[in-house]
Amino acid sequence: MSDTKPTSFNPLEQFVLLAKSAKGAAAVELIKQALESPGVYVFGELLDMPNISELEIGQFQPYYNLLKLFAFGTYQEYLKNIKSLPELTAFQQQKLRHLTIVTLSETNKCIPYDMLVQELEMKNLRELEDLVIEAIYGDVIRGKLDQRNARLEVDFAIGRDAQVNDIGRIIRTLNDWCEACDAILGAVETQVMNANCEKERHIKHRATIDEEVLNIKKTLKSQIQETDDISLASETRNETLGDKGKKLVKGKGLKTNAPNKFWNKS
Repeated sequence: MSDTKPTSFNPLEQFVLLAKSAKGAAAVELIKQALESPGVYVFGELLDMPNISELEIGQFQPYYNLLKLFAFGTYQEYLKNIKSLPELTAFQQQKLRHLTIVTLSETNKCIPYDMLVQELEMKNLRELEDLVIEAIYGDVIRGKLDQRNARLEVDFAIGRDAQVNDIGRIIRTLNDWCEACDAILGAVETQVMNANCEKERHIKHRATIDEEVLNIKKTLKSQIQETDDISLASETRNETLGDKGKKLVKGKGLKTNAPNKFWNKS
């Protein structure tokens, strides 16, 4: 059996390594491959690579902006800037729509169908549901389609790349989370203290009951012992009196049955 531990696989890593040597048109081709790759949904590391950053100015700028859109933007942003961006393949369109669902889920865990149809430019509900099912199978989101209430309920979504201007919002969110954790921790500690006090009170109450039970047992035992002693003494006295009575009765019988000499004379 091998002792080697499995390492986590980052699907973007291969593109980041290739970006170290790719320049110009080769870097553009690398961007196309990353956007077309089935498991790649974050692009921040690739954007930060020097050879990719060089594309921000010059003839290849549209591809840099397209990569940036996939990192931070939505499908509606693509439609607004479609004239200045390269045309998307069918697969890239679906991927950008998946990422748009992730962005929508950040502020709304129950996303109405109407909002999804509008934001994703879907033709009908069947097409929308197929898209959502693809995102769920691709582990981009986790949740369920609530057809009765016409909404998507999102339980989990992957994290998207964060921009510099998002740092303040992220810090505020983390601070709120820390404050909520402190409040919960304080409530838990209070409950623990109350539980310990209640336990101590219960132990004392139980000890008091046990002591009372023990005293009652001692009292009952003493009373039973006294009753037994009285009964034994009574039985002994009755037996003594009975023996004396028998002797007296026996003595009288002898006197009564003895012959009388005066009667014999006559």
